[in-house]
Amino acid sequence: MKRALFICSRNRLRSPTAEQVFAGWPGVETDSAGLADDAETLLEPEQIQWATHIFVMEKRHRRILTSRFGKQLQDKRIVCLDIPDNYQFMQPALITLLEKRAGLYLNTTSSTSL
Repeated sequence: MKRALFICSRNRLRSPTAEQVFAGWPGVETDSAGLADDAETLLEPEQIQWATHIFVMEKRHRRILTSRFGKQLQDKRIVCLDIPDNYQFMQPALITLLEKRAGLYLNTTSSTSL
């Protein structure tokens, strides 16, 4: 089972969309969180521990994540999806980007792994 954690700033648009999209994929469990103080769901160390796959939307998210949770990330690979904050929740263009970029890692028939 692949456990995908999607992280953005406020956990309102991009990461919740990813969580919902990939929750329907076979062999994939999902969660999402944000790094900003006003995030809907603020990232907790337990979420990092749970995840087998960690995805951030922007390079700055990776920097913040590493700064705050460096010790918990020791054996984790973080994949930056390079998806800017200019999409709405469940916007078709966002879903297409997520499936194209994160789907490579979460496709259960793919040999790509983290």
